[in-house]
Amino acid sequence: MEILNFIIPFIILLTIVVFVHEYGHYYFARKYGVGVTDFSIGFGREIFGFNDKEGTRWKFCLIPLGGYVKFFGDRNVFSYSEQKELLKKYSEKDQQKLFVVKPLYQRSWIVFGGPLANFLLAIFIFSFVYMFSGKDFTPAKISEVQIDSPAQQAGLKKNDLILSINGNEVKSVLEVPTFINTSLQDTILMTVLRNDQELSLSIKPKEIIGKDNLGNNAKKKIIGIKISPIDNEFNKQKLGPATALFYATKETWFVTKTTMNFVFSMFKGKADTAQLGGPIRIAKITGQVSQYGFVAFLSIMAYISISLGLINLFPIPLLDGGHLMFYAIEKILGRPLSQKTQEGFFRIGLFLLLSLMFFTTINDLKDLGLF
Repeated sequence: MEILNFIIPFIILLTIVVFVHEYGHYYFARKYGVGVTDFSIGFGREIFGFNDKEGTRWKFCLIPLGGYVKFFGDRNVFSYSEQKELLKKYSEKDQQKLFVVKPLYQRSWIVFGGPLANFLLAIFIFSFVYMFSGKDFTPAKISEVQIDSPAQQAGLKKNDLILSINGNEVKSVLEVPTFINTSLQDTILMTVLRNDQELSLSIKPKEIIGKDNLGNNAKKKIIGIKISPIDNEFNKQKLGPATALFYATKETWFVTKTTMNFVFSMFKGKADTAQLGGPIRIAKITGQVSQYGFVAFLSIMAYISISLGLINLFPIPLLDGGHLMFYAIEKILGRPLSQKTQEGFFRIGLFLLLSLMFFTTINDLKDLGLF
């Protein structure tokens, strides 16, 4: 039963996030007149489905780990000569429904539509949460500075009000640990307000192996301060639509920026690759978070949606970003790359994705203590 408590929320979350992603592709395909034969949630044998009036088969399949949209005449055609051969197989009316005959900007929007939908879903979820549950605006005032801690050595004092961390404005006491632990620099630049004066201090945090809020092992950065709400009361406010949208967009951008910084640091060999997780870890965290209620479940869905959208924009063949990379090359050269060249890139992309899946699976098994 405990496994079901993890798997069921994960499948629900993944189904929604994947559906939104694929619907982004579907929306722009239909907008630009591309025929869509299949809209599938999952892979493998179909469990159930139906046909709409446009001839699209909407279906749920046995393996619920992804999904796809299949276009009319589904083939990746890379050269003009092959396009001509493909066009011979269809009537003039059906040719207008082919993806490959569409202008470059329309094909780009169709491909970009999936990741775009994921970002919009995250913004919608954050906005919903801020409007109906509220957003915390408790001032981040230091109530204690531990002796001989990095904070004390840097000059932080009790009653300092934290204004920003690494350029990120601190609006809530809850943001302080987030900004500290997502920092990839050796030192943290913190701006505080003390006696009506702003001070900028450089702090070198300590790294420890501890527990996150869900009880999982995690590397944490600590500077040796305690922050307590004034009179132990949090200032949580329900926001109006415009203000909620502003903060939702800001949160989505912060998560995107932080993730990109982590990826770049990983390639430089400076990031902790043990933080990379795959479906097993995501399922575990989703199950843990869902036990804290509907709002917590929605929040983790927003973060996963951002991750899915961002990963798909990586310039790796087989991903949406890989297709956009090829379209950029096509725009520069004035023609698409040859089929042989693109197939070579796709083999490289497949190798990279399989390697990433293997690496994250090993991390997941280590996290479960099975490796």
